[in-house]
Amino acid sequence: MPRFASFAALFGLAALVAGPAARATEAASAHPDSMTEAALGERMNANTVTVVTGTPGGTYFRIGADLAFALDDGDKLRILPILGKGAGENAYDIRFLKGVDLGFVRTDTLEQLRQDKRLKNIERSIQFIAKLFNDELHIIAPNAIQTIGDLAGKRVSFDVKGSGTDYSGRAMFRELGIGVEAVNVDQPTALEMLRKGEIQAVVSVAAKPVAFIAGFDPGDRFHFVKAPYPDTMNEAYVPATLTQADYPKFVSGDAVETVAVGTVLGVYNSPRGSPRYEKLVRFVDAFFGQFDKFLAPQRHPKWREVNLAASVAGWTRFRPAQEWLDRHHEQDIASQPDLDRFFQAQANRQAGKEEIYQAYLKWRQAK
Repeated sequence: MPRFASFAALFGLAALVAGPAARATEAASAHPDSMTEAALGERMNANTVTVVTGTPGGTYFRIGADLAFALDDGDKLRILPILGKGAGENAYDIRFLKGVDLGFVRTDTLEQLRQDKRLKNIERSIQFIAKLFNDELHIIAPNAIQTIGDLAGKRVSFDVKGSGTDYSGRAMFRELGIGVEAVNVDQPTALEMLRKGEIQAVVSVAAKPVAFIAGFDPGDRFHFVKAPYPDTMNEAYVPATLTQADYPKFVSGDAVETVAVGTVLGVYNSPRGSPRYEKLVRFVDAFFGQFDKFLAPQRHPKWREVNLAASVAGWTRFRPAQEWLDRHHEQDIASQPDLDRFFQAQANRQAGKEEIYQAYLKWRQAK
């Protein structure tokens, strides 16, 4: 039976690194009543990792909330999500805003930044901790628009300027060879403009199911436009589909072909030994070591696409993340026979996917 891709990177829980900031935190926690106001501020800053997400209700916002809830460890580690515009603007926030440690960006983000002549050696400043999931291209248009080619020269909305859809959506259209008149408005406004006939399509590049799309009633007027994946497309993009399970209001029969781009957890490459670097080490240990928490039913289903060990072409993995993977490689190999037996047992039982996930979590706890 095929093994789920994310499992190979999940074995082993790493102890939190006890650097100077961590030791200071432990000392302060031991005598909370004796702390000064200055010491309280130092402790909070030493243990808080910020992550810039996306707009309210979006997938990035929900994924950031999962990070905050699952990895909260009292005075040792706190994840503070920050609202953002999306992947396009997040990259600049990671690079330049002093208060931003992490952010959700995309596999095509570095190419976006390379086009900005003000930026130098951007690959050294922004690295990645892990590849997460794929964000699918959604195109909502009137039924008269049968193919993506029918949108050539038409007015098409790509969300607000600086959003992930603004960059990735336009890039995808270029890769597909379709030139349009791009419009930048927020998505609720775009849907209203679509209803009035002021634009001919609304584009969203986001992880399915997207809440604002799922909540939109297309009636008998609108549908998803197919965007078949061409062999000539940039390697940052991959084939994808939108199904009835994703969008029951839009898809009644066969899945809709489209393309997708990967999301990565980006990080500012802080100097080794700095306080910021030390708290990011603690984040990496918690994120990798407790990844099972993100597979729980109450977490976003996109977590189940994650393969922590997956590389990303053109990107450099943040050193603490690579070191974590290297340390646990031998332990993964040692666990392989038991893991094979586990999956064979599930195959013999002919268990469903959800049942296997739940059995796997129990197996991990027992191990």
